[in-house]
Amino acid sequence: MYRFSALLLSCTLIVLSCKKEEAAPTVSTPRAFDQAVETESILGIIDNEASCFYARDYECWKAHYIHEDYTFQGWNRADGTFDAKVGWGELDEKAGTYIKNNPPKEGQGERPQVIRQFMKVKFFTNTLAYVSWDQYNPDGEAKIYTHSLETRLMQNLNGSWKIANSTSFYDYLKQFPADSLK
Repeated sequence: MYRFSALLLSCTLIVLSCKKEEAAPTVSTPRAFDQAVETESILGIIDNEASCFYARDYECWKAHYIHEDYTFQGWNRADGTFDAKVGWGELDEKAGTYIKNNPPKEGQGERPQVIRQFMKVKFFTNTLAYVSWDQYNPDGEAKIYTHSLETRLMQNLNGSWKIANSTSFYDYLKQFPADSLK
């Protein structure tokens, strides 16, 4: 019995020693987080989303948003009321319907050139950032501008930044002549 056990143990050791060694699993190191690069990406998304909206390019516009129940868009109106769309479904229905039902007027496919100042970007994590800035929004002739405070909550999904929250606060009572902003 002892010889049989010794033989079995020997055979087991031989088989195990002959087994091809498996390579250690490779661990991919995530690329280093570069705030400057990510900030540029976020600002590009914000700018491009606005261009898509004014061009009435629905597919392009919706590609810039998170499609979840926590997606939010809100703004105030000149009469003192506000509008808010909570959840992608509500936002998509309101803005999507607007985009589809209001094609750009002849020669107005490009968005007005806004003036952005005092951009602030705060990264809470590598996938969550808060952005705020002052924006001056021109009238149709770019002679008078209305000031707004803009905020965005940005989330990075699968390597792409998307808008999770878009909030705009307009000061409709104070308007600025174009030449005062230069």
